[in-house]
Amino acid sequence: MDNVLSVEKLTKTYATGFAALKGVDLSIRRGEIFALLGPNGAGKTTLIGIVCGLVRASGGKVTVDGFDIAQDYRSARKKIGLVPQELATNMFETVWNTTVFSRGLFGKKANPAYVEKVLRDLSLWDKKDDNIRALSGGMKRRVLIAKALAHEPEILFLDEPTAGVDVELRRDMWEMVRKLRESGVTIILTTHYIEEAEDMADRIGVIDKGEIILVEEKHALMRRLGQTRVCVSLTRKLDAIPDGLFDLPLTLSPDGKSLSFTQAGEEAERGKDAGLARLLKNLLARGVDFASVQSSQSSLEDIFIDLVGKSR
Repeated sequence: MDNVLSVEKLTKTYATGFAALKGVDLSIRRGEIFALLGPNGAGKTTLIGIVCGLVRASGGKVTVDGFDIAQDYRSARKKIGLVPQELATNMFETVWNTTVFSRGLFGKKANPAYVEKVLRDLSLWDKKDDNIRALSGGMKRRVLIAKALAHEPEILFLDEPTAGVDVELRRDMWEMVRKLRESGVTIILTTHYIEEAEDMADRIGVIDKGEIILVEEKHALMRRLGQTRVCVSLTRKLDAIPDGLFDLPLTLSPDGKSLSFTQAGEEAERGKDAGLARLLKNLLARGVDFASVQSSQSSLEDIFIDLVGKSR
């Protein structure tokens, strides 16, 4: 799969001396959903701003589908749609006019049928003649998405798109994102709702303190850094772990009513079932009855918190 966006040694230092980006290298594959995660102030919005032409880089190079954003800005920018965090639009304009105007800004010929499709997909068609100021917060967010899609971009940036929006819009938005991805649009997402990234993304990137600390396929990342925890509830209290079970990494709960063990990374994927079977067999052999067995796996959020914690 070829790269539609390439970032090389990108830096941004503000007049105050604050280094927001420190030599970032990043490649985004055509047609993927890429989640860029990081804590507040990590550099996510600065990176997006530079790629979209809103922030001037201090150094480095960015190419969008082969176009250098510094040397051929117009061609590069036509490829990109941006849904920003802020509700930045003309509140006194109608939904229809602001969407059509956004299309015209990128030199696209009028296409009422396409604009209608975008508005219908976002449940905005019945609001097309309303002033944006009269809309709810969720509907205003939908208008930002319509504006970003108006010129048929090949790359769509979603910068915290579901922050503060209702569940219905969130569901509609992700359904639309999946359809866009199926049509060949590349999606780059930042979000504080990490379960969304876990559900949607093909690859995960983590940025902290202006540096990319990880880029990996989501499923490979979950296998490599995830953990599996198995907990066995007992029918009677134990005062200590029974003899003969110390070969397993067992922990006895403070109340003595459960035994648990944790396995990390790919070892967890391979060894969970074998470890559990050995534990249950040994418990039964020692006359220790159990009531239930529960298994849980790390979420992407668990892995993210651990990664960022280690980088600080």
